[in-house]
Amino acid sequence: MNERDLKYRMVEPLFGPAGGHRGGPHFGGMGHLGGGPFGGGRGRRRRGDVRAALLLLLAEQPRNGYQLMQEIEERSGGRWRPSPGSVYPALAQLEDERLIRAIERDDTRLFEITDTGRNHLEERAEHSPPWEDDESEAFGDLRGQMKQIHMALMQVMHAGQSAQIERAAQLLAETRRKLYRILAEDEDA
Repeated sequence: MNERDLKYRMVEPLFGPAGGHRGGPHFGGMGHLGGGPFGGGRGRRRRGDVRAALLLLLAEQPRNGYQLMQEIEERSGGRWRPSPGSVYPALAQLEDERLIRAIERDDTRLFEITDTGRNHLEERAEHSPPWEDDESEAFGDLRGQMKQIHMALMQVMHAGQSAQIERAAQLLAETRRKLYRILAEDEDA
C-alpha cells in the first residue's frame, strides 16, 4: 500500500470519504470542527427552543432575523447557529400568534415583542434560556482539543513516514473505541 492510500485509509473510517462535499461527514466539511454531533455548524434544536430564544431576545430589544441568528450563536458560544429555515418560519408563527410584531425602523424590518409575548414569557420564567448550558466550558475544552488533534493529525499525514502514519491510525482507532466506551458507561449509569 502506498503512502497516499495509507493516509486516506487512516482518515476515511473516522471522518468519511476524503474529498466529499462540504458539510458532509468528513472532517474537512465540518468547518471549524463545529458541525456534526458537536453542534457548532447548523446546530439542531427543537422547534420550541428556537421560539423561546427569539422571544427572549426580542424582549431585550427589537431585532431583525439576521441579528437574532447572530445573537443566538454568540450566546451559545458558537454551539448553536439556527438556520434561516428555522428562524424565519418561527418568526412568522410568533407573529401569527401575536406574540411579536414586525416594525419598520430606518428602512429595516425589525421584530419586537408584544405585551402578549411578554406575558407568555412571564408564564415560563422558570425556564433557562435555550442557549445556556451548564457544560459549556467542558464543551469549549473538548472543541479546543479537537482542533489541536486535527492540526497534529494533518502534520502526521503530510510529514510522517509510513510507519508513523500507521501508528497514528492505530492511535485514532483506539481513541474512537474509548470515546464510544464513555458513552456506553453513561448509558449504564
